[in-house]
Amino acid sequence: MTKDLMENRKEDFLKHLGQTNPFPYLIDVESAEGIFIYDKSGKRYTDMISGVSVTNIGNRHPQVIKRIQEQLDKYLHVMVYGEFIQDSSLEMARLLRKFLPKELDCVYPVNSGTEANEAALKLVKRVTGRTQLISFKGSYHGNTHGSLSVSANEIKKIAFRPLLPDVDFIRLNELKDLQRITKRTAGVILETVQGDAGVRKASTEFLQALRKRCDEVGALLIFDEIQCGMGRTGKMFAFEHSGVIPDVLTLGKALGGGLPIGAFISKYEYMNELSHSPMLGHITTFGGNPVINAAAWGTLEVFDTEINFREVERLGALLESYLQEIDEIFEIRREGMMFACDMESNERVAKVVEKLLEYGVISFWFLSHPYSFRLSPPLNITEEQIHEVGKLIQQAVHETK
Repeated sequence: MTKDLMENRKEDFLKHLGQTNPFPYLIDVESAEGIFIYDKSGKRYTDMISGVSVTNIGNRHPQVIKRIQEQLDKYLHVMVYGEFIQDSSLEMARLLRKFLPKELDCVYPVNSGTEANEAALKLVKRVTGRTQLISFKGSYHGNTHGSLSVSANEIKKIAFRPLLPDVDFIRLNELKDLQRITKRTAGVILETVQGDAGVRKASTEFLQALRKRCDEVGALLIFDEIQCGMGRTGKMFAFEHSGVIPDVLTLGKALGGGLPIGAFISKYEYMNELSHSPMLGHITTFGGNPVINAAAWGTLEVFDTEINFREVERLGALLESYLQEIDEIFEIRREGMMFACDMESNERVAKVVEKLLEYGVISFWFLSHPYSFRLSPPLNITEEQIHEVGKLIQQAVHETK
């Protein structure tokens, strides 16, 4: 590709496609396979963030491609969600339930994680007949109006107010704050491991007390595992580490194996409330799309047969050992293969991230925690690849001093 053509493509991207920030990476992607992304010049990048926890099983896993292709050979779309019986929906939900506690037996597929959270907020209001929602400082639940309303970063919210009323924020792992959950509260929404805040885990003690408080006052508990679920923390779902079961679980990101999906999950008695009084309590045209659900079906098959969660933890600890040798990283927060690495400033983080990009390693930062860099490699990364990347991170920090 000529230099002029590359510049034209960059200009088209920047001027004629909506932008999310002033400083995009601008990798001109040609293909992706496994943990690697290739640009149009042939340069190979090791994706150490999995598309921000989306490609947890790597790009184009053969089982995902197989299920997609089988569905493509049948049909793409036949009806809005909820009217027709379709193989891929049934098989995706059947296999997902295999990983879940018996209390969470009803799956509603939607288009994205933020839609899953929107629907979950509606569900807890519908079931309880209450209006108050409680979230947590440091939280991020999405960017549509309802999800933004229960996200904590005011800088990201202020331009879009007014948002949902009757939303309160309490502190993570502060037991005394749980008293602010009352009989006015419809639902409490919590990331079991806060992602955007820089990998902040809810303690088992706190989750147990939170579950008890919700039960006492009749509030429903929503766990948002859109980022920390699907094997990321060394178990299929992060709540398994504590044994605390939510009333509603929301998923997205990695569930689709690289295709866009979300899901909210609860018990049948609660979910059925959305089917009447009024009907269409939640409705989505493309949620449950057969091709997308086929991709999720294939993804869940991979988790069922190939992903070793003990290996996720072992290799996560191996990568952490390389990071621990870097003096400038003054704190590492890790859950499985979900990392936040704190440095002295966002400028220092930016230099390291940029240098890694030169080396062909994709890392990233956090929206609300800019003095950390983010790592969340595919869960099927090899030990050899961990060693290679660990050394490159050490080198990048050293060379940018």
